[in-house]
Amino acid sequence: MITNRLLSAAGIALLISALAVIYSKYYSRLIFLEIQKQERALDQYEVEWGQMQLEQMMLVEQNRVELVAREKLKLVMPLRKKIIYIKP
Repeated sequence: MITNRLLSAAGIALLISALAVIYSKYYSRLIFLEIQKQERALDQYEVEWGQMQLEQMMLVEQNRVELVAREKLKLVMPLRKKIIYIKP
């Protein structure tokens, strides 16, 4: 009788242990999928950051060209009525 109870307790412990292993595997897969999702988002943000840096450099460079043209070359923007538009 004691051996039956001991055997039953061992079986229940084994079943609980097996269920815990299954749950931990499932949970680790969910976490892994979330990590992959976040890494893809990070990659996208890095691409976007690079594009923004390039855009900022371009805007800064255009501003610098305008400043040099105004200060060193003494160029000014022509009046609107003196601008001639050519259609392609």
